[in-house]
Amino acid sequence: MQQHDPDAAQPYGDQQNQIADTSSPAASPPLPPPSPLRASVDEGTRSDPGGGRLANRPPGYPNAVVWLRVGILRDWRGVLGAFLAAWLYVPVALFTAVVSATVAALTLAFTGGGMVADQVPHAVRDAPIIGGLIDSFLQQSGGPIGAFVGAAIAFLIGLLIVPVLRFNEVDGLVSLLAQLVGMVGAAIVLGLLYTLYRVLLEHRLLRVSGARELSRRERDLILPILHECAQRLGLPNVPRLLVEDDLVTTNARAYARHVVVTTGLLTDSREEIAALLSHELVHWRTGDEVTSAFVRGVGLPLVLVHAVPAWLMRRFPHPATNLFVFLFFWPVLLTMKYLVQPLHRADVRAAEYRADLGAVAAGHADGLRAVLERRRSFESGRSGWDEAVCAEHPPNELRLDRLEQVQAADDVPDTGTPPRRVVAPAELFGGDDPVSVRRPAVIGAAVLLSICLVSSLLGVVQWGFFRPATAVDGYFSALADRDVDDLAGWLNPEVEAAVRSDDLLGRMIESADYQPPSDVDVTAIEREEDHATATVSLRLGEERVEAELALRRDDASTAGIFRGWHVVGGVSSLDAVVSQPGLLVNGVAIPESPEGQSVLSVPGVYVVTAAASPLSETPAQRITVLPGAGSATPIQVVPELKPAARSTVDAQVKEYLDGCARQTVAAPQDCPFRLSGYQGAKGIKWTISSYPTPQIDLLGPAAAQVSTPYEERGEVRVTGTYESYFGEEEFSDTYTLGVTGMVTATGEELTFQPEVDE
Repeated sequence: MQQHDPDAAQPYGDQQNQIADTSSPAASPPLPPPSPLRASVDEGTRSDPGGGRLANRPPGYPNAVVWLRVGILRDWRGVLGAFLAAWLYVPVALFTAVVSATVAALTLAFTGGGMVADQVPHAVRDAPIIGGLIDSFLQQSGGPIGAFVGAAIAFLIGLLIVPVLRFNEVDGLVSLLAQLVGMVGAAIVLGLLYTLYRVLLEHRLLRVSGARELSRRERDLILPILHECAQRLGLPNVPRLLVEDDLVTTNARAYARHVVVTTGLLTDSREEIAALLSHELVHWRTGDEVTSAFVRGVGLPLVLVHAVPAWLMRRFPHPATNLFVFLFFWPVLLTMKYLVQPLHRADVRAAEYRADLGAVAAGHADGLRAVLERRRSFESGRSGWDEAVCAEHPPNELRLDRLEQVQAADDVPDTGTPPRRVVAPAELFGGDDPVSVRRPAVIGAAVLLSICLVSSLLGVVQWGFFRPATAVDGYFSALADRDVDDLAGWLNPEVEAAVRSDDLLGRMIESADYQPPSDVDVTAIEREEDHATATVSLRLGEERVEAELALRRDDASTAGIFRGWHVVGGVSSLDAVVSQPGLLVNGVAIPESPEGQSVLSVPGVYVVTAAASPLSETPAQRITVLPGAGSATPIQVVPELKPAARSTVDAQVKEYLDGCARQTVAAPQDCPFRLSGYQGAKGIKWTISSYPTPQIDLLGPAAAQVSTPYEERGEVRVTGTYESYFGEEEFSDTYTLGVTGMVTATGEELTFQPEVDE
């Protein structure tokens, strides 16, 4: 609990009397009478040229943009630390490193001795006395040494593996730079948005967190001091003052457009109040809160995570809570403590020393000295980040040493050389624009212009040669040129090699029978990350069709910058439904195999035929393969019987039947008819009354099945004599006649082979 001077802890009314009493030796020199514009203690006395949402911003800046720019550009080290910690996943890397080191250390602590001893050559280990000593030494010391070395190596590997995985998709230096530029750009945009959010909504955020407007008595007490301190520092206007109900602690905190004090501060002496307000006015005037807000915005992912353990430890202050929070959030806490805070420390301490000089310049060095001697700090945070930043304030003893070395301009004697360095308000604020950005602005503008020009040029190249439509155009152009090598270059790598090595595909698309797609028009392209679907309208033969073509972005980049596109599924196949010898596609013979007849194909129109034979001929078929065909296109070749082959088969059937009829036996050999029911028949004579009309069914290009339908059967008449009960008698009978058999083509000849049922 803060200890206060009993004489200083007075009611508000008595405190006002103390302020009015300037005769006390301990009091600072009397303040000059306030200007008429500052004489009122009403809130309406606050003036700001900006007005609106940026009311109460500090003076001395040409506009709000300069004010924000000065604050944002001041602390590059803090921005760097926040960026590294949040955007390179340092807490995750730290967790991985510590876990890896722990596992390696425990493993090698028990097995490292034996592993190290096994590396000693056998000649040394077998040496008398010395060999045993070396082996014993390594067995005992190898474990700790191995654990230490292994833990160090595992820690480095675990620390580096997360950033490596962060850029695992990088395929070149330019790609790496592009990702880094993208990360930096995203971090800067996030930092700017967060800074604007904190600045524009600052009043509402402070009210939500517990700050309130001053009461009449509080305004009468503290606003005159605030205006008089501002006048001494040369500030034409002051920030909006809010108060937080807390009688225990004495606290003051400057924000971008506000200063918040606790009610405990109001019980301090007039000199101490003026010192603290002068200190916070310098923070407000120099835009230190803008600097802190931008650093927080850049590291916002880490800040949000860090807010959880900070809130728990602040809400439940107990050693057990602190231990529990540390066990769960130690990577975040250690990252803040040993990376973010050290890099942010330089600007934080410089800001504190500068604000202390503000109290000196306003003539309240004694009050600030009293505050620093009596308490550890008079600034505390409202969040985990603020507390972490306040922890980086310089030690009070060093701040007191600085106070001993400076004095206000009003305290300089009229004659002689001042014993200490004189501090003037102009020295604190450095003019309207304390951060000189003219040269960096010129350099930055030149760099930005160069980046824009190069980016525009690269964009033109990307648009002209590496967009999805380029792959579609190149694919169909290669088909139109019948160039297999060029075609393979636009296909996905999985099929590129197969296309280049397929001789049949090359011969088919080079044939005059092949008709490539023509009049191709890309009507739409829908893209989703590295995948795209192109809708194309094209003409295949005499028909205009619309199809979709799948595209995928190349994994590798050209010149480390450009990533083109290739067609996925740009090759399909033609598969014969039934394997057929002599199958031709665009005049190219398709070989037979146990797996069937199949050949690679690309979009277009193909002419499919089969080799002709004396028996059959195959009419040419036009097969259309659409772009993006997801399955094989079937080929079903149906041979047709040649008219000449039918005449030849009919003639051979008649010749066969006539041969059978010339036989004068009851059962002509290998013939489709025989005598039945006449015993001892003699003088048998067969006569073909009508020939059957056989049906010829092709079994293939060179084979056919011959059969006779019932309605197409012929008739054969048989006559002769036979021995009956009454003696020798004549007989005459008729039978239906049909033939079956096979027709085969051998060379240029057809052969009919009858089949007779036994």
